[in-house]
Amino acid sequence: MSTSTPTHDEVAPTLDGPVPRSLGFLDQGAFWANLGVSLLGFAGVLAVLQPAGAPPLTVTAAIVATVVGTVIGSAMVGLSAIPGARTGAPAMVVLRGLFGGVLSWIPSVLNVVQLIGWGTFELVVIAQAGTLAIGGPTWAWIVGAGVVTTLLTLRPLGMLRLLRRVVTILVAISVAYLAWWLFTRPAAADLGASGSWSGFWAGTDAAIAVAVSWIPVASDYSRHSKRVSTAFTAATVGYGITQILCFVVGLAALSLVGGDGDQVFAPMLAAPLGVVALVILTLRETDQSFANVYSTAVSAQNLLPRADRRVLSLVIGALITVLGLAVTIDDYAVFLAVIGSIFVPLLGVGVGEALVNRSALDLSRWAPSRPLMVVAWVVGLAVYQLINPGGAPVWSDAWTALREAIGFAPPSWLSASLTSFVVAGLVAAAFAALGDRTGRREKAAARD
Repeated sequence: MSTSTPTHDEVAPTLDGPVPRSLGFLDQGAFWANLGVSLLGFAGVLAVLQPAGAPPLTVTAAIVATVVGTVIGSAMVGLSAIPGARTGAPAMVVLRGLFGGVLSWIPSVLNVVQLIGWGTFELVVIAQAGTLAIGGPTWAWIVGAGVVTTLLTLRPLGMLRLLRRVVTILVAISVAYLAWWLFTRPAAADLGASGSWSGFWAGTDAAIAVAVSWIPVASDYSRHSKRVSTAFTAATVGYGITQILCFVVGLAALSLVGGDGDQVFAPMLAAPLGVVALVILTLRETDQSFANVYSTAVSAQNLLPRADRRVLSLVIGALITVLGLAVTIDDYAVFLAVIGSIFVPLLGVGVGEALVNRSALDLSRWAPSRPLMVVAWVVGLAVYQLINPGGAPVWSDAWTALREAIGFAPPSWLSASLTSFVVAGLVAAAFAALGDRTGRREKAAARD
């Protein structure tokens, strides 16, 4: 992977180009803070309040689950930003050192799929909010948002600098205004009237899942950071604060519409300046879809290193636009449960391996395969699903059937995210230690 030179201030079209190191704390902090504020989050907090496969929570329990889950999830995102800042490599290229060149294609393909899903949902929610705020046909909003999203990916570092200079200030004012308005209105319904704390960790897992969806893309941006410490702090603090705020504001809005996620924007529009605030947030939401499309292209480059990311971005932008015309926001919560089970243990494997192996990773395209690390990842995924199968048809049913077959009944205090992270990390550390001992024995035998 090439290092940066002072003469380049934008991302190269291919992986073998120079890597600018031009992003400071404010650039990265603004980027992550904007990602933490999402139109999806306003209604998506229902996945915390009413977690899939678990009893609904009280509002208090949902707020605590939001805070705990976001703190854990944003710290995981911060950790995942470190390798990119150290090596200058994007996230999926970093995984060549963990799994090997060919085996890194597995998480790359999964990441492409999940990012296409996120990008599609972002266009859908932009259309939903835009139609309510201004009007017009939904399809026109989806197409328009898809076009803007794709154009932004052509100059990604320019997009990040724009967020710091202009967009973040407008977003902060808009969210603060909406928060003030919503919290001064009498609630129409007690969302947690029939809830409890028994599904707390399932709700926490949902909050973690929203954050950790950024784990497999964090290094795509931190690779341009001036310092490693800046990359970690900006991601952890910037994202964590705003996701918590976004979810809490979402709970307030939902309480005014009886928990109807389809109407979450109605009380915002009822504010005197609500239309202006929501339009700002709607236009700004393209930074979410931008991040998803750009990182999809960069992830695909791990499979096709010579491909031009700009061409890939055009193709991916067109794809999510078409998909956005076909899906609904109702599929969002189910999507989250699957995402968390894939990428939380993936980070656990990386952390566990790093604790044992302090040597530089081989990030070449044909780096030697490390199948035991894939085994550790699969073990972590299985642990997550056995504890929290979620609600995806067929997929969740299969894990629930397996859980019943082996007689496993997880206690309510057990977190699928934390448990799978720790188990995957321990298994990976054990395999890494085993590999080190085997390598030392082979070197000793060669010397003899």
